[in-house]
Amino acid sequence: MTKKQIALVGNPNSGKTSLFNELTGSNQSVGNWPGVTVEKKEGKLKKNPNIVLQDLPGIYSLSPYTPEEVVARDYLLQDNPSGILNIIDASNLERNLYLTTQLLELGIPMILSLNMMDVVEKKGIRLNEEKLAYSLGIPVVKMSVTKKEGLANALVEIDKLFVHGRIPDFPLYDNRLEVALSEISELLPDNIPTHQKRWYSIKLFERDETVCSRNVMSDKVKKEIEDIISMTEEIIGDDSESIIINERYNYISQVVSLCCVKETDYKLSMSDRIDKIVTNRWLALPIFAFVMWLVYYLSIQTIGTIGTDWVNDVLFGEIVPDNVTKLMEMMAIAPWLQSLVLDGIIAGVGAVLGFLPQLMVLFLCLSLLEDCGYMSRIAFVMDRFFRRFGLSGKSFIPMLISTGCGVPGVMACRTIENEKDRRMTIMTTTFMPCSAKLPIIGLIAGAFFPHSSWVAPSAYFVGIGSIVLSGIILKKTALFSGDTAPFIMELPDYHMPRFQNSFRQMIERSKSFVKKAGTIIFASSVIIWFLSSFNFRGQMVETDQSILAFLGQSVAFVFAPLGWGNWKTTVATVTGLVAKENVVGTFGILYSNLQEVSETGKEYWPLLSASLTPVAGYSFLLFNLLCAPCFAAIGAIRREMNDWRWTTLAISYQCLLAYVVSLVVYQFGHFLFEDGTFGIGQVVASMLVIGLIILITRKPRKEKLVGVEGISIL
Repeated sequence: MTKKQIALVGNPNSGKTSLFNELTGSNQSVGNWPGVTVEKKEGKLKKNPNIVLQDLPGIYSLSPYTPEEVVARDYLLQDNPSGILNIIDASNLERNLYLTTQLLELGIPMILSLNMMDVVEKKGIRLNEEKLAYSLGIPVVKMSVTKKEGLANALVEIDKLFVHGRIPDFPLYDNRLEVALSEISELLPDNIPTHQKRWYSIKLFERDETVCSRNVMSDKVKKEIEDIISMTEEIIGDDSESIIINERYNYISQVVSLCCVKETDYKLSMSDRIDKIVTNRWLALPIFAFVMWLVYYLSIQTIGTIGTDWVNDVLFGEIVPDNVTKLMEMMAIAPWLQSLVLDGIIAGVGAVLGFLPQLMVLFLCLSLLEDCGYMSRIAFVMDRFFRRFGLSGKSFIPMLISTGCGVPGVMACRTIENEKDRRMTIMTTTFMPCSAKLPIIGLIAGAFFPHSSWVAPSAYFVGIGSIVLSGIILKKTALFSGDTAPFIMELPDYHMPRFQNSFRQMIERSKSFVKKAGTIIFASSVIIWFLSSFNFRGQMVETDQSILAFLGQSVAFVFAPLGWGNWKTTVATVTGLVAKENVVGTFGILYSNLQEVSETGKEYWPLLSASLTPVAGYSFLLFNLLCAPCFAAIGAIRREMNDWRWTTLAISYQCLLAYVVSLVVYQFGHFLFEDGTFGIGQVVASMLVIGLIILITRKPRKEKLVGVEGISIL
């Protein structure tokens, strides 16, 4: 039997993914849409495997402004699905129905699913689905996906869809507009299906560039259509796009007034009352700071530390080394190979995996915050904050994603329409501490500040501060000057997080971290062990006489002004370019060769603190947080920039800012907190601070761009 395709369409946070999971269960496949990195999910219905549910990306409209909207629109127009299951948040009916009106214009059989009916009832809203179905001319089903109510009714309507398959009636607008659309429809090419002519007529009326470019029409027909549009604009007194938008909302208002009644004693919802506090102009940022401090306190200082101590002290300190040593001695393994396994692989990979418990707690906390609806509020709050410094709230979304991994964070920048804002966000989004940088934070916090809870969350705010600083400076250059892109985002109602989903997300992120440790870190550990164990003659020597020591000593002077100009920290920083986890793994290998290290494998923390001052350790942390990201993220920057010159500019800026910030912090910190003398280092740091102040306070550049495509000469 031929499989039928149903497109699942809805706004973000409407419960679309939850409904997809409930209807398909484990019969899912995940990939990417051809040509883009937007996720593609499809699955067979549990009750009827002959029906395939295609989960389209969450969108607000069918306007081709984002990759998600382009994917959804192309699929609905070109792949000819048998029907549409449009899920909406019934507690925000007016906003969600805007997409519904556009879907009705496609002429595809459709079912409307009213989700979150439990929230509607709590708000004291009476919603008559029969009147709504009559107004729209399509079946309407009430449901609450989280409570698994109404799912059976949705499946019944899906079965009916294939029996009747009636093309829905499209919304009717102002008579003057309807006359114009009718005239445009008559001028459309014959290759456009009859049921899609309404949609194409509206898009041509809106002067949609994508639709206009795809429809090959003679200049005479194009002129006739333009005359029709211009005449209608003059009659109604507005531009064509605004006319369509206003008519859609007028239609929606009529539908809502017919089927929806709010109780007269309706009060603010619980979400609204909470938002009065957490999105308050003065309280929002302090609350955000406290929440992030609490998250890092739980993951780095308390709960996560218990698991990390066990993994470091017991698992990789005793159980694994002892048993592997006994096994290799029984097998009479050569000493050099034993050293490779114990001092290279186990020491390197184990040093990184030791932070896994802390990361798991952090992943779980962030997932719970995201699931309950708080992270959307942070994007809203940060938009108000970022806009003052030339960045859009849309820039915060990639930065938020970058806390998990810089690669998808960079890729998420493509949703920013303004090209200058997009490039500036790509350059700055990896300043946020990703999961690969968290072991470095844990290392410095444990080695230098074991009793201070401010160190770990400070890394998060240093990232935000660097982004703000960059936004102020870069926005005043000719490369990035211009108006900031507008930001529109939905604030979903607060709800109890789904612990099962959050736990699953924590496991997936942790598996990804372990996978990297088992591949990239494994290979890096072997290479680092070899370079730290042999000299150029191929002889096995002490670490201080190895190839790695020679290479590190050759460039260590570059980092001397930052307070950590020894070869071990230099090598750790350089290997961190391959993968940031290598920083900790490298220390694990280098210090494991010292005789003072006991079997616990954790003593290199105090050894590290003995070789650096606390301010130098914090300077080392800042440089590794802000400098160029790992090779994978650099590759993502190259793909998104699509130009080596822009990529080079981005990496150079990141390394330069990291060097300047680390130098200033060390030179002033060493003088103020470690009784250092005021010398040339402090003079240079003072000059750099003055230079930054000048860059921040100067007026924006207005010169025209001069140079080749992509990069200008200022």
